[in-house]
Amino acid sequence: MNIQPSGSFTQQEENAAAIPSHAGMMLHMQDICKDFSSVSVLKNVQISLQKGEVLALMGENGAGKSTLMKILCGIHQPTAGTIKLDGNTVAPGNVSDAMQLGFILIHQELNLLDNLDIAGNLFLGREFRTRLGLLDKKKLYAEAEKALQQVGLNIDPHISVAELSIAQQQLVEIAKALSQNAKILVMDEPTSSLTLKETEQLFQTILQLKEQGVSIIYISHRLNEIIRIADRAVVLRDGKNSGELSKNELNHENLIRLMVGRDIQFNERSLTKFYGEPKVFRLEALRTSRFPDREVTMQIQSGEIVGISGLIGSGRTELAETIFGIRHAVGGTLSMNGHDIKILHPRHALDKGIFLVPEDRKKQGIFTEMSITENISMPNLSKYARASIINRQLEESAATGQVKAMNVKCNSPHDLLKNLSGGNQQKVAIAKWLAMQPAMIIFDEPTRGVDIGAKDEIYKMMRQLSNEGIIVMVISSDMEEIIRISDRVIVMCEGQITGELYPADYTEENIMALAVGNA
Repeated sequence: MNIQPSGSFTQQEENAAAIPSHAGMMLHMQDICKDFSSVSVLKNVQISLQKGEVLALMGENGAGKSTLMKILCGIHQPTAGTIKLDGNTVAPGNVSDAMQLGFILIHQELNLLDNLDIAGNLFLGREFRTRLGLLDKKKLYAEAEKALQQVGLNIDPHISVAELSIAQQQLVEIAKALSQNAKILVMDEPTSSLTLKETEQLFQTILQLKEQGVSIIYISHRLNEIIRIADRAVVLRDGKNSGELSKNELNHENLIRLMVGRDIQFNERSLTKFYGEPKVFRLEALRTSRFPDREVTMQIQSGEIVGISGLIGSGRTELAETIFGIRHAVGGTLSMNGHDIKILHPRHALDKGIFLVPEDRKKQGIFTEMSITENISMPNLSKYARASIINRQLEESAATGQVKAMNVKCNSPHDLLKNLSGGNQQKVAIAKWLAMQPAMIIFDEPTRGVDIGAKDEIYKMMRQLSNEGIIVMVISSDMEEIIRISDRVIVMCEGQITGELYPADYTEENIMALAVGNA
């Protein structure tokens, strides 16, 4: 597949506003049903896809989107229903069959091998050989360079994947899919780890593919992306078709109504109801190990939600980890209500009532093989112990209360976290701290991979915490989210604060200018 640049993104976006004239109905998934044991996950779902079309597949977590796409790409077999490609019935029995048909799924969870270089990952199982059957390294790396250029990734294909950032690994996954001559690309949350610049490059690549007749099924919880890039949207709810929207019908209200079955209207910056003595948390000339020569000074108080914005690598997460004691500060001071505090370990932060909901909940925030109850009690086991023996009744009572308060969708508090949706896992990651009477909570990418309904609940919970006098700091790469929930936005670039904005000045342009250092 040879993709040549064809002008600026803005020009391409205007040119690609309509589906190309050569488009014809190429894919039909008709009456697709899928049962797992006695549970019906998909119920007579139907979608169609035209050649050169970007189709958004929308729905809350658990709506059936991933199951439907796994059927298309040969990972699952349907219980009933048919798939037709260009009028012919096809039945991909495995991933290899699907790839032969041109159906390729780019997973949200990366599937790269850290022990191989980029080129080795791109052409794993498809290596180029000489006439003697030996590995043709010259062609391998030449073709790898071409594949990387297609997604705007100008790096040496000899580099080990282990040395790449998450964003770079995501782009390698996309380049790998494009190198396989796909007819239909399924992109599952492709921008969740990308910077704004990398997202723009991805959108440009999508438009170039569209012009060449490649079809794309695009799954994302970021509604602004859907409105911008999609030609049409199909929405699932509870395993069924909920509705379909044409290009001119794509807007927040229509998408939300079809996904959750109700309007979501919430004034995230409603006037605070907290009238008590404010808590004040202050950083004074704090220097992190990531940016030891850059000082950060800021103040946050109860009754406000402060958003921390900036590009990936700007030092936001390192700042949060330093406050929480995961990293040691190189210099500077922390204080709460005018009193200096020392945090050299997360336990010191916990003792001060300072909690962190981390960016990667599965690696740092929860234990997926343990129950909801065990996850909620884990940070504060002594509270539930008598003579070093856990009081299970007390532990379960606390968990039940948090499950109800956070509206965690589960059968019981004994459910394992691995069986919950991403949004409900995130609620549990938050609930464990709420059971410990926090003074301050830092949320790092709080709604990554979370559906619109769960996002709304998390936003309301943040506002409630603020109204109750808890200090709330929110780090997010989602510009829409930062603008929506923050009473004040602090922007960082390369380890330092480049500006501070209040609601009257909230625009993506203003935040972006500060994020790239144009203070």
